[in-house]
Amino acid sequence: MQLVRFRVDLAPGSSLGPGKIDLLEAIEEHGSLTRAAASLGMSYRYAWLLVDDLKGSFTQPVTAATVGGKRGGGVELTPFGREVVRRYRAAYARIEAVARKEFAPLVRRVRARRSAPRRRSIQRGA
Repeated sequence: MQLVRFRVDLAPGSSLGPGKIDLLEAIEEHGSLTRAAASLGMSYRYAWLLVDDLKGSFTQPVTAATVGGKRGGGVELTPFGREVVRRYRAAYARIEAVARKEFAPLVRRVRARRSAPRRRSIQRGA
């Protein structure tokens, strides 16, 4: 079970998190934004927005369009895109290891739940 999910804020309006990284990995695997999005259960539009956000976050592209082929082209990661994924995954592995060690005594005391409790809003003066 994954213990930690984290986001890196590189600059105001520029962040990397598990959703963008998962999408980049799916693009690498499928060679298509449409198929990558579908494999993650996300809409094409949302996937496109994530890639566009990454495009605006860096001075180098993380993806590149490909042309030709049976389906008329697709998208692939650039070497810089693979570096972004590699660095995020390396940081994740180190952070996850530290969290597992630090929180192990607490994890052993957690009650099993089927789902997270729902938060109820409290209305003041009602």
